[in-house]
Amino acid sequence: MTGRHRGINDGRSARRSTAPSAILQGMYLPPQFKGDAGQAAALMEAYPFASLISTDDAGLPYVTHLPLHLEQFPQAGQEAPFVLLGHVAKANPHWHYLQARPKAVVTFMGPHAYMTPRVYPDLARVPTWNYITVHCTVEARLLEHFDDKDHLLKHLIADHDPAYANQWRGLGEDYQHKMMNGIVAFELKLLELQCKVKLNQHRPEAHAAMRALYAQGGENEQALGDWMDRLRLGASPANSREA
Repeated sequence: MTGRHRGINDGRSARRSTAPSAILQGMYLPPQFKGDAGQAAALMEAYPFASLISTDDAGLPYVTHLPLHLEQFPQAGQEAPFVLLGHVAKANPHWHYLQARPKAVVTFMGPHAYMTPRVYPDLARVPTWNYITVHCTVEARLLEHFDDKDHLLKHLIADHDPAYANQWRGLGEDYQHKMMNGIVAFELKLLELQCKVKLNQHRPEAHAAMRALYAQGGENEQALGDWMDRLRLGASPANSREA
């Protein structure tokens, strides 16, 4: 399945506002750039094409790039864990590595763009790169039953190509079984996460010029501008009062 971009204001994101609170020590994260669980969920849904990273039998990093579906299972009186669902081709050895060593890392990269020092009111500044990303520590469990694979594929189809759902259901159970036998599905239980929202939060003197510049840019710049609005960075006083 291929990923598609969804805006950060996707209605489902608002419902997924809780996540494990542990801090993953795997990414440089100054406190001014630390995002919360709701922002992490929004990014994982809007940019679902992830990197799954674990170790091979030689102890070296092994990476598969793939779309993942985010699920959350609320429990009364408990913080709801995030679970990611995905699959790889059976020919991809990554599932063997997950089976032998279930703990892995998943990363999601959101919008990112260069930022010119011309946004600052003085000249003694340097360029930077702004971006939104999520890093997760996960524990993998392989999904072997037809119903589990069917559950996963229906979610991915609904995420990326809902118009294809009727065609998939009409292909017949024999064909579906044949296709599912060619993949290995898995559930990734989220143990820890980091969300990094790097938008020069500590440089308020540049926010208004940054927002204006991003408004004139391409898809990535405009998406970063949306995140600035979300964080009320560079907003006019009138907009801030209304937010």
